[in-house]
Amino acid sequence: MNSSLVWVEEAWLKVNTKVERTSEKIGSNFPHASVEGKYQLEAPSWWTAGFWPGLLWLLYQDTKNDSYKELAEQCEKKLDTVITDYYKLDHDMGFMWTLTSVARYKLLNEEDSKRRGLLVANLLMGRFNASGNYIRAWNPWYEGEKNSGWAIIDCLMNLPLLFWATDVTGDPRYSIVAKKHGETVLDHFIRKDGSVHHIVRFDPETGERVEAIGGQGFGPDSAWSRGAAWAIYGLSLLFKYTKDDKYLQSAKNVSHFFIANLPEDYVPHWDFRLPDHITKYRDSSAGAIAASGLLLLADQVSSTESAIYRNAGARILKSLYENYGAWDNHNEEGLILSGTSHYPEGKNIDVPLIYGDYYFVEGLAKLKGNNQLF
Repeated sequence: MNSSLVWVEEAWLKVNTKVERTSEKIGSNFPHASVEGKYQLEAPSWWTAGFWPGLLWLLYQDTKNDSYKELAEQCEKKLDTVITDYYKLDHDMGFMWTLTSVARYKLLNEEDSKRRGLLVANLLMGRFNASGNYIRAWNPWYEGEKNSGWAIIDCLMNLPLLFWATDVTGDPRYSIVAKKHGETVLDHFIRKDGSVHHIVRFDPETGERVEAIGGQGFGPDSAWSRGAAWAIYGLSLLFKYTKDDKYLQSAKNVSHFFIANLPEDYVPHWDFRLPDHITKYRDSSAGAIAASGLLLLADQVSSTESAIYRNAGARILKSLYENYGAWDNHNEEGLILSGTSHYPEGKNIDVPLIYGDYYFVEGLAKLKGNNQLF
């Protein structure tokens, strides 16, 4: 290993040591945000259900620790009830089953995981609105709510499930839907300066764009950092699967905006465009997601450009490790401190988040040379 990345092996060892301990507490459950040092567990239907088993698969891939494998498999089986109950399935099926069933199929070639993944890919494809060329986000949160015209930037990360389904079946329908959603993101979510909208509302009947909505960012015209992170990673994935240059150029554009707006310690504030009176909490999860996406981008550009993105990704991860890690804190189950989940709703601010932990570990795995993508 490059001597400048010795810290990566140190971080990997500390992750393993901590997860060996916390996995005995968390078990085959579904953590989301850490509150007062303890991960709060969510129902299997919650959108973050894939990240804990996904993290366990990342570590199993390297350590072959059977306890990680067994917990991840138990989590996957618990998700079966979410499929059969149906009503709580939404656009985040990709997050949930890519990091459980697809991961297990890629690592162990298990047929039941392949079947689950394909079933869910069909359900995800069923959320595609052909008038607006987008995958619908969410379901109504309360009776009478009308959000069938909503699409969100996060959904880029669900598209790999569809590309995988085309790859294993040879049926192009899945990837066609993924590419059409990707084109809608380019047309309506990415601003010229590289900043990103969280939510765009379309008329669900005509497909016409109606408005942008602030969502988890400060407002419709702000620059939510996690949205930019999803875009960096999601657009880089779209280029990986399609080799269409428009996705590569857009990924670069968002990456340059993100990197240019990082503070001195390279860990982003939760929104890059905030009024002075709003507290600039960090969002370590946005940093971890962006870092892993930047490493993917670095592998897909020319050698002269690659160092820009790889160095930025590594610097973010190193800062997370050195400045935000909870390695020796036995009273904290999370790995990475200072995530901001949903500032506008006052939810889970300045706490560890399971997706921040997942993408931090995934980024480390990439720096170690493991580029097996789930």
